[in-house]
Amino acid sequence: MLSFALGFLVSLFVTLLIVRYAHLHERFSTDSDLAGVQKFHVRPVPRVGGVGIVIGLVASTLELLGPYPAVSRGILALIACGIPAFASGLIEDVTKRVSPTVRLVATMGAAALAYFTLHIAVIRISVPPLDFLLSYAAISCIVTVLAVAALANAVNIIDGFNGLASMVAMMMFASLAYVAFRLSDPIVLSASLIMMGAVLGFFIWNFPAGLIFLGDGGAYFIGFMLAELAILLVMRHREVSAWYPVLLFVYPIFETCFSIYRKKFVRGMSPGIPDGVHLHMLVYKRLMRWAVGAKTAHEITRRNSLTSPYLWLLCLIGVIPATLFWQHTVHLFAFVVLFAATYVWLYVSIVRFRSPKWLVFRRGRTRH
Repeated sequence: MLSFALGFLVSLFVTLLIVRYAHLHERFSTDSDLAGVQKFHVRPVPRVGGVGIVIGLVASTLELLGPYPAVSRGILALIACGIPAFASGLIEDVTKRVSPTVRLVATMGAAALAYFTLHIAVIRISVPPLDFLLSYAAISCIVTVLAVAALANAVNIIDGFNGLASMVAMMMFASLAYVAFRLSDPIVLSASLIMMGAVLGFFIWNFPAGLIFLGDGGAYFIGFMLAELAILLVMRHREVSAWYPVLLFVYPIFETCFSIYRKKFVRGMSPGIPDGVHLHMLVYKRLMRWAVGAKTAHEITRRNSLTSPYLWLLCLIGVIPATLFWQHTVHLFAFVVLFAATYVWLYVSIVRFRSPKWLVFRRGRTRH
């Protein structure tokens, strides 16, 4: 737990410095676009929260060099592989000029680095015919690279409101830490605990006040670490079902797949064009009814933050059973189907203005 605490404290302090001295770097580090289709903040906010997370992770991992050198070196090697994913996102956070394609390619490069240098690979998905194909190195490499890049991009997609992506990530790292503890896997356990602490250090400044944002650098790096640690668990331990990470990450994965389907086949637009009808945005617009029309920064920020718990609960439909049934493929598959059905029901209900009354958050009239 010392690693968790150190990762937390370093991330907390570094993020505090970024927030406290935002006026010194606001020209290049802040998100000043308040009118974008996916913008729900009311003032310019630093979007380089990933810096504190990565520094907290590195500092805590270096502390392990003395007592656990093999564990520390293993995590440091994984961090090094993830630098292209983090750097591409951070450069976008600062310059606003890095396209999604470039960031995706950089994350694929990070996954390829981990594949070739650390031999972290998807070698089975608990479907016999496909598992046979994964015995070929080329196919395993392609699947690994695509899977890691897809999850990193998915985490970035759900990063829309204060505390949403960071709390979801902490839940997932907690699950990975639990399974790694059960399997006595020190690298996955230590890395997961440190990431939990580092993300929590950021979370405190992000939720509920929204003083800093995760940014593309933070989102891509968190997604990279989640994917690589999950692949490590499945690769090293036959008792872990390959459907464990599928269910664990089902919220960002299904959000991304559903968004692609919705944009391409329902709306006839490119999946790469941002729109304002992701599930978390609909929750903000149509379930948080008490603050509709509010103009004050306080009310808008509060409405932003109160949106996230809805999605935390939805995410738990995947995280909790994944943690409980990490060995049982049939159970995991059943809960994946349950999550998909719940997501589609919720989305369609909100779009058609048929949301159950108990989901709608109302209060007395808001003063403007």
